[in-house]
Amino acid sequence: MTTTPSEQGQGVSLGMPQLPAPDYPDDVRARLEADAKEIISRYPGSRSALLPMLHLVQAHEGHVTRTGMQFCADMLGLTTAEVTAVATFYTMYRRGPSGDYQVGVCTNTLCAVMGGDAIFESLQEYLGVGNGGTTEDGKVTLEHIECNAACDFAPVVMVNWEFFDNQTPESARQLVDDLRAGAPVSPTRGAPLCTFKETARILAGFPDEREGAVEASGSAGPASLIGLRLAKGETAAGARVVHPRDEAPGDESAAGRPGQEGE
Repeated sequence: MTTTPSEQGQGVSLGMPQLPAPDYPDDVRARLEADAKEIISRYPGSRSALLPMLHLVQAHEGHVTRTGMQFCADMLGLTTAEVTAVATFYTMYRRGPSGDYQVGVCTNTLCAVMGGDAIFESLQEYLGVGNGGTTEDGKVTLEHIECNAACDFAPVVMVNWEFFDNQTPESARQLVDDLRAGAPVSPTRGAPLCTFKETARILAGFPDEREGAVEASGSAGPASLIGLRLAKGETAAGARVVHPRDEAPGDESAAGRPGQEGE
């Protein structure tokens, strides 16, 4: 099989088709089959179990391999093409080896404006890796990610999908230093941090058995929740709502309307 340098490690071949994926060792396959059967039993149709099944195989190797996709296909009665189409569509499934900690910097509009772009550029230079790159010690994989619905805490960095809010280039560099050193790291809110493989198993639907993990929680901030309160008819002193599109600012017909400025 021949590959160009830019295609190495990306599964793109220019020569003969790849041989069938090797199977898991017997002990590994037996363990994964038991877990897979538990997952499949949750659904009325077996193919609905594909997403958690992909998390299951990812929990074993840290990314979704050809062997993992073949395993999912065998267990669910699907073709490898069907499994590959799903595994390559969703960005939460890794297509190659990656670090113990996926450090994702939100670079969507608000986070970018609030400093996300600066954080991402700073971490690329500091770690010496590009987007999707992994540090030499195998600890950290850096990537830019899309909106994580935490705009009122912007700029946000996520580590294995746990929130680290209101970050700066300095705090983000300290964060990756602590991850690489094995120092205790606590998310701003939500469950305690665990490795990417452990996170993948939880996403496959298996319980997080760490003490206090289930009780840990987080919520949206005041800037997000004010909209919910207004929708329920609750108004806060000084709350300001944008005027309706068909009315100009200061339109007297809007005066006194609940939730409008000057109420």
